[in-house]
Amino acid sequence: MPDAHINSDAPPMEARGILTQFGPNVIHENLDFMVHTGEIVGLVGGSGSGKSVLLNTMLGLKEPEGGVVRYFGQNRDELDPETRRAINNEMGVLFQGGALFSSMTVRENIMVPMREHTDISPALMRELADMKIHMVGLPPESAILYPSDLSGGMKKRAGLARALALDPKLLFLDEPTAGLDPIGANAFDELILGLREAMDLTVLMVTHDLDSLYAICDRIAVLVDKRIAIADSLAVVSEYDHPWVQEYFGGPRSRAALSAGGKKSD
Repeated sequence: MPDAHINSDAPPMEARGILTQFGPNVIHENLDFMVHTGEIVGLVGGSGSGKSVLLNTMLGLKEPEGGVVRYFGQNRDELDPETRRAINNEMGVLFQGGALFSSMTVRENIMVPMREHTDISPALMRELADMKIHMVGLPPESAILYPSDLSGGMKKRAGLARALALDPKLLFLDEPTAGLDPIGANAFDELILGLREAMDLTVLMVTHDLDSLYAICDRIAVLVDKRIAIADSLAVVSEYDHPWVQEYFGGPRSRAALSAGGKKSD
């Protein structure tokens, strides 16, 4: 970790007693959640359950009305500016669709975090950006392309390259395989697994993709009734006694994903 005050032995991300609301509308209440070092956690829940709100809360894009968020053992509300910057640099985010800047090339998009948070030379920035392009499986010539020149899958990979620009330890993925065909989605899952090992990443992934849950997630966190009802292995979660859970994991699409041989099926 770049700051001596950060406890790298503590859970990289933890939320306790979270309350979030918009006016009188309570989204989360007394929500507890923890992500352990090195794991891939899939966050699931019904439409309107507040998955994106929780993701934004964990990222610091929305402050909760109550409760505590901790990064690497540190209470976010008590961080001094230097430590907050150091922790922010340890987090990378892939938003839905990639969220690339349309007026910038792929290489320029990846260089944005470097320009904002480092003082390295432009030449080194370009070299590092091209390295990230290679890491996410994009061809070298994509560096000079604009987002409008890219397919949906390439946009996601370019967005992922930007999320990895500062070599973060925490990676947040918001519906990373949405809109991809099955072959592209499977390739993206394999990419995340490979990057987790290569970069020692901890991953929180909001997803509806049952194949991804079966294939790459170590634990699945279920957001229902304004809280995380359970966060455990697929085998344990799929047996949880809640109507939404039983419908989600017991339906025909889930059975098809299971029969396809997901690695977490046993």
